[in-house]
Amino acid sequence: MSLKAERWKALQPRYAEERPHRMLAFDGGGIRGLIALGILEKLETLIINKTGKQLCEYFDYIAGTSTGAIIAAGLARGMTTASLIDFYRSNGSQMFEHSCLVERIKYFYTADPLKAKLQEVFGPDTNLEPQNLKCLLLVVTKNVTTDSPWPISSNPDAKYNDPTRKDCNLKIPLWQLVRASTAAPIYFPPEILQWDSSDSSRTFVFVDGGVTPYNNPAFLLYRMATEPAYRLNWKADERNLLLVSVGTGAAESLGATAASPNKNIVSTIAGLPGELMYGIQVDQDVNCRTVGRCTWGAPLDREILDLVPRTILDGATLEEQYAAPTIPLSTDLGRRFLYTRYNADLSSQGLHRLGFPKLEPASIQKMDAVENIDSLLEIGRAAGGVVDPLHFGPFI
Repeated sequence: MSLKAERWKALQPRYAEERPHRMLAFDGGGIRGLIALGILEKLETLIINKTGKQLCEYFDYIAGTSTGAIIAAGLARGMTTASLIDFYRSNGSQMFEHSCLVERIKYFYTADPLKAKLQEVFGPDTNLEPQNLKCLLLVVTKNVTTDSPWPISSNPDAKYNDPTRKDCNLKIPLWQLVRASTAAPIYFPPEILQWDSSDSSRTFVFVDGGVTPYNNPAFLLYRMATEPAYRLNWKADERNLLLVSVGTGAAESLGATAASPNKNIVSTIAGLPGELMYGIQVDQDVNCRTVGRCTWGAPLDREILDLVPRTILDGATLEEQYAAPTIPLSTDLGRRFLYTRYNADLSSQGLHRLGFPKLEPASIQKMDAVENIDSLLEIGRAAGGVVDPLHFGPFI
């Protein structure tokens, strides 16, 4: 047996051949992960009907940040969308409930609810070694000790996944890695991961990956699949790489106005995390739509629209640009991958268009409003109505 086959173990036959690859990425967003699951339900039905494959068989590399890490890890373990929805329904309140400050502080000294639930669903001893996963997995977290994002992949060929290393990433328990990615500051205590029991310098403190630039991990996933430094070296072009990105809902937050230009410091600070996450999410989405070839995605703004390549005449109005025919996928534009972005607009207008005019946007947009579990899932299902095999070109 070759060294490569020995490293890849049960996954070796699937990944040995050079062929087109398909990738799937999930944003962070707390309990709003149910929106992503509602969309995923539609995507899963499409994949099964068209290919007969489960999601972990169709997608070769799945990434997630924060709540997206729970979904990505579950899929990589072979869970179905239905089982993940059941998990969120049964445990959402314990995982994401809004606690008073006294209760939050208590979690620093006792086992928090999320830890116990993740151990239950993933197993206390399951790690990232190939025999434990159905496909490649990428989880994004933040190393507070080094003050840097840490994307941790199950790629057996990656530098820090060498089994001869004492600090091999593959040895980290899966539940603990997911817990690190979901350790939202204030809500849950940080996660301490020890890479080498004989070297205290290899012990680090981790918090929620959502506070890194990769709350939307899609473009990062593309880089880690194709950049030679990561040693996977997948071929990058429109015929050989598909990237599907699934969000947990988004809406611009309203800030200061001309009539009231000075927001008070309390409201400014309170809104910063959401505003930063929204801005980062959009930026990573733009990266994917410009380096890759976008086949579907909501308009980003009134200047660049949705960045789906169209045949547009000079001097066309905004409405004419958006109505222009898309360039058929049979015409190769030389982009690095085919890209689709599914998400839900959680603004008042967006919820109305999805069929939920009576829902309160401010409540739905919260990441810890567990009373919205049923509504969030239905919003995701409605947003998933746009899923179409035409978005996948030659990959389906």
